[in-house]
Amino acid sequence: MLFDELEDDTETIASVLVPVAVPTAYTYRVPAGCHVVSGTIVKVPLGTREVVGAVWDVQPDAGISPKKLKQISRVFDATPPIDAELRRFVDWVAGWTLAAPGMVLRMVLRSEEALEPEAPVPGVRRIEGQEPDRKTPARARVLATMEDGFAWTKSGLAHAAGVSASVIDGLIQQGVLEVVEMPAALPLPKPQTDYLKVDLTPTQKVAADGIRASFDKGASVSLIDGVTGSGKTEVYFEAIAEALDRGRQALILVPEIALTEQFLRRFEQRFGVYPAEWHSEITPKNRARVWRGVASGDVRVVIGARSSLFLPFLELGLIVVDEEHDGAFKQDDRVPYSARDMAVVRGHISKFPVVLASATPSVESRVNAEQGRYNRFVLPDRASGAALPDLHAVDMRQKGPERGRWIAPPLLNAIRQAYADGAQTLLFLNRRGYAPLTLCRTCGHRFQCPHCSAWLVEHRFQKRLTCHHCGHFEKVPDACPSCSSTDSLVACGPGVERIAEEVSDLFPQARTLVLSSDIQGGPDRLRREMKVVEEGGADIVIGTQLVAKGHNFPKMRLVGVIDADLGLAHGDPRAAEKTFQLLAQVTGRAGRVTGGGAGYLQTYAPDHPVIRALMSADRDAFYSAEIDARRAAGLPPFGRMAAIIISGPDKAFTEGYARAVLRTAPVDAAVTILGPAEAALAMVRGRHRYRLLALAPRNVDLQGYLRSWLSVAPRPMKGLRVQIDIDPQHFM
Repeated sequence: MLFDELEDDTETIASVLVPVAVPTAYTYRVPAGCHVVSGTIVKVPLGTREVVGAVWDVQPDAGISPKKLKQISRVFDATPPIDAELRRFVDWVAGWTLAAPGMVLRMVLRSEEALEPEAPVPGVRRIEGQEPDRKTPARARVLATMEDGFAWTKSGLAHAAGVSASVIDGLIQQGVLEVVEMPAALPLPKPQTDYLKVDLTPTQKVAADGIRASFDKGASVSLIDGVTGSGKTEVYFEAIAEALDRGRQALILVPEIALTEQFLRRFEQRFGVYPAEWHSEITPKNRARVWRGVASGDVRVVIGARSSLFLPFLELGLIVVDEEHDGAFKQDDRVPYSARDMAVVRGHISKFPVVLASATPSVESRVNAEQGRYNRFVLPDRASGAALPDLHAVDMRQKGPERGRWIAPPLLNAIRQAYADGAQTLLFLNRRGYAPLTLCRTCGHRFQCPHCSAWLVEHRFQKRLTCHHCGHFEKVPDACPSCSSTDSLVACGPGVERIAEEVSDLFPQARTLVLSSDIQGGPDRLRREMKVVEEGGADIVIGTQLVAKGHNFPKMRLVGVIDADLGLAHGDPRAAEKTFQLLAQVTGRAGRVTGGGAGYLQTYAPDHPVIRALMSADRDAFYSAEIDARRAAGLPPFGRMAAIIISGPDKAFTEGYARAVLRTAPVDAAVTILGPAEAALAMVRGRHRYRLLALAPRNVDLQGYLRSWLSVAPRPMKGLRVQIDIDPQHFM
């Protein structure tokens, strides 16, 4: 609704939350004759532009004369208001993350296009009883195509009947067909909960029954803790069916777009239809359709990335977080939040169950289960009956490869055997590109990103050097830019492309495939190649961490980890946990269906607790030791942690400001402040970065402490930025 001249002279005011980084809502004048309520989506003037916001549950400033206030310029009355539970969720996320509420609302109001009904498209429909004056074969085909009585678009009808558009125009002129308006997109068919019920194993049935029972308890969290291939998806499909049978919508969060294709097919096999998708790769038009569909209730199930948590569901009754341990659920920019933790909060606010699923749960979730806050359902065996893979540690100090090679003899022999048997091999290395560093062997020059404190990674397939942090790239030069020597540039260390080169030399007849997030062709190509692997179209697959989670490759029998120590080489307090999870997940791809799988971990530290835990297949022992270490150190989940990241274009000025902020920290015996110190990535996109870290016991109101601190800290100037990260997941 646009406002020009309205007859009613009544004027009121309202608080409107706008999607900018300000701490509260602004007061606007409501146009005469218009009524708005909390949650109404509106457009308002803000400075020299207009923005979309929402009327909020904040008392407007009645002390300002309405005549001095700017007026709401538009009300999106075709869109239902944001409901009270979602508004409360927005406020909760803002309070927890110390972000501006408007920046959280921005994640709800994704696009203005979604706020208006999609315009209908012209179509044609048969007029009952009308016949053409002459029935040519072309006209007969058109009429036969339209026997179902449905309307068609002209182009669609012409294509289906195999005629030109002029044939259809002639039938319209003769009054045989009429022009009608058609919806731009048909609504998604509803999932059928009884379309194909599967026979669950006894442990799966116990878990499914337990989760179904949780629907009667309101807010609850269930953790499905099952080994790779144990059928966690089938269990939470039963939870989705229960939600649908109760007339509720369901949301499935996944960490990677690459996981959606196989999941979509599994969902369609179980429920007869595909769910709606929500992630960065769908078109703006489809995003708008999904947004409207969840708000109207027409879309019943969504599978999406972390941002789908902020969709305005009409009747949300279940959230599933698959691979709940995955670091991709943490957003680091703008509003740093954990989608897993915020999913639990949204379920608590709206009083519905949340299901977390993982073969390697996070330490936080394991502790919550042990302390009784979560229900834990353990699936210790694979649903197929196949045994878990046999794991072998290859001590690179004694059995390493020859110089210039990266695949050790024990792993190489295993690859030969798997290839001879017609089985697939996965070689895993969590490094994209050809080599992580390129240097000149004449003068020692190293190629570094001009905008980040990171080495440029060679991508030999693309013939360029790339920064994986800011996206800067440059052509691989013919000569060293420092000393002008030719033929002196050498690649140091392996990436997946270099392993693929070695595999091609050793197995020239094998069908090899590299799977990495930066391959040319983007997500569409990645989905196609994942399907190639699933159908057995590749013999040896070389991949990064995106192949480690959630995929089911029936012919995959062998997994080789080229560098099992890679994640253990820095001071991240979560390094052991992350490495254990990643290696357990990737080796779990072996033998999921037929059994007989094996995994080889190349390591220089075979006695490291992570490697020992994997070799002994004693997950519980690893978790017990890791939990004890966290408890003793007061680290999450037994303590609180928050990072203050300060960045700016000038290094000295940024460091000086960080030290000035430190000097204003309130004195509190319960809170320890570390830093400021340069971040591990000291410069990103031309901005120098310093970190302060606040540590406190679990019972301390750390957000309250930070609010008090920032209220007295000097205001940032000269391009400085301050970002708060509650519960940081990494220290880069």
